[in-house]
Amino acid sequence: MTTSITEIETNGVERISDEDRTARPLDLFRLAFGGANTFATCVLGAFPILFGLSFWQGLAATLLGLLAGALLLAPMALFGPANGTNNAVSSSAHLGVHGRVVGSFLSLLTAIAFFSISVWSSGDALVGGAHRLADVPETDLTYGIAYGVFAVLVLAVCVYGFRFMLLVNKIAVIAASSLFVLGAFAFAGEFDPGYAGAFASTADPLFWPSFIGAALIVLSNPVSFGAFLGDWSRYIPADTPRRRVMGAAFLAQVATLLPFLFGLTTASIIAAKAAKYVDPAAPNYVGGLLAISPGWYFLPLCLIALIGGLSTGTTALYGTGLDFSSVFTRFSRVQATFFIGALSIAFIFVGRFALNLAQSISTFATLIITCTAPWMIVMTLGYVTRRGWYDADALQVFNRRQRGGRYWFTHGWNWRGMATWLVSAGVALLFTNLPGQFVGPLGDLAKGADISLPVGLALATVVYLTLLTLFPEPRAVYGPGGPRLVRASDTPVPPITGGDVPGAARPASTR
Repeated sequence: MTTSITEIETNGVERISDEDRTARPLDLFRLAFGGANTFATCVLGAFPILFGLSFWQGLAATLLGLLAGALLLAPMALFGPANGTNNAVSSSAHLGVHGRVVGSFLSLLTAIAFFSISVWSSGDALVGGAHRLADVPETDLTYGIAYGVFAVLVLAVCVYGFRFMLLVNKIAVIAASSLFVLGAFAFAGEFDPGYAGAFASTADPLFWPSFIGAALIVLSNPVSFGAFLGDWSRYIPADTPRRRVMGAAFLAQVATLLPFLFGLTTASIIAAKAAKYVDPAAPNYVGGLLAISPGWYFLPLCLIALIGGLSTGTTALYGTGLDFSSVFTRFSRVQATFFIGALSIAFIFVGRFALNLAQSISTFATLIITCTAPWMIVMTLGYVTRRGWYDADALQVFNRRQRGGRYWFTHGWNWRGMATWLVSAGVALLFTNLPGQFVGPLGDLAKGADISLPVGLALATVVYLTLLTLFPEPRAVYGPGGPRLVRASDTPVPPITGGDVPGAARPASTR
């Protein structure tokens, strides 16, 4: 039975029934692309110029970060169709029944960060555009009203749920893309692809740290979807070809080159025509964009801010409300969404009026991918070694407050996956180098370049496969096909007992 878009979604993180799984990979593309085809992504796209790169250097950093992030993200779309639930719940298979809270924690941080970026950037653009169009005063009060109204609109869409979000993003993909293309005509006369940036040559000791830092900022955008893809792909039927599901997730991120290029291009114009707005001490991309825009493009800018901000805000907040309801089962999805929404709105006002916004975005985005990327490696390698086989019922043990099952491991924790994530994320943080913001104890070993991400990814791959080989998991977790690349042990698994749903049916697998 198909749910109406005006009917509030009641599904939590329990497995979505087969008859309700009517979405297509195209719908996943629309949600993922719509959630990133926004003004917030333009802000991230401006960072290569803010870091001093030339236009072509910035384009290279953008392509590197975007493609690497899309490749890293694509496998995370497979868990939803396989298990009919979100990725945090699916992570029970690799981090244990209790260890799945790691995914919930990462999704919470990511949602707050990108929901905040969305509301901040869109609110600033709306107020700035209204000031230029109708002389609306730019005061803390008007900014506060804009943020509040915008945040409430996002919250309302999230409460209605998946179908309403899908409608919003269907509109947003077409509308925002058209307005970005219109921007090419607005700024064509001012754009100079020869913008040289701040570095005379790549031999400058600050060039590579800036280049890598810019690529990491771009990469943070696709990686930020890692914990959320299952929220939407769980509505895709389990028998959908995996290449189509992964392809939809990958192409959705590749398509975000459109807003990234908009941000990169306009930032280079701002740097050449209104340099005060890209001052590293107090960058103001939104203000600079409004300063260089022709008058006829103010209204399209406001529409981009409104439409795109709704897309980013809803895709971030919906997933976190959904997952929060699974960790604290006394909350329904709607109640959890309201609760997380209220916390996020409070965070938005504190971040906007009490902190350095640009610095906060750069620091938070980098630290998020540093901690999330190793978790994604554990999930991806776990999927490969399990041949995509999962026990959907055993994944729900935590949510039902039960014990036992295939994924109970050691008191509800799979120390192999947990140790991999803790060690890899911890070591990667030591290599983090964000000058003036956060520099780890080993951050200067690469001559100022931030190598935290490659260190975290490589370490997670080696450590996890080594632990799975030296300390095999129970054969029961691998299903009828047995393990791939690693060994299995004959350790028995305890039966599922207790909880909220005694005697529940136990399907063997969803694949």
